[in-house]
Amino acid sequence: MSVNYGSKRIVVGAHYGLRDWIVQRATAVLMALYTLAVLVQVLLIKGPIDYPSWAGIFAPQWMKFLTFSMIVALAWHAWVGVRDIWMDYIKPVWLRLSLLVFTIVWLVGCAGWAIEVLWRL
Repeated sequence: MSVNYGSKRIVVGAHYGLRDWIVQRATAVLMALYTLAVLVQVLLIKGPIDYPSWAGIFAPQWMKFLTFSMIVALAWHAWVGVRDIWMDYIKPVWLRLSLLVFTIVWLVGCAGWAIEVLWRL
């Protein structure tokens, strides 16, 4: 026996599915490539690693841009993961919305701080 519910459907979740899966993998690949780039630069330093040599790695403009791109990828990666956790496990709408807003503010603040640190605004 089949039950016909008519035109009303129960819609649950935002159904981001495949897009989020791709974003998670793409940002993870970007972060892994960045880690390898930094690791190669660290291995190319002759002598002990001190503050001037460490700061020298991040001095070129291309490295600043690459670092900021990694921070954006990290923030996006974190947003997708944390948003899914809040949507799956936090049932009261007011609390879920509060946590989502807090997460956005926190991630944007961290990205802004990264700009300040990288370019000394």
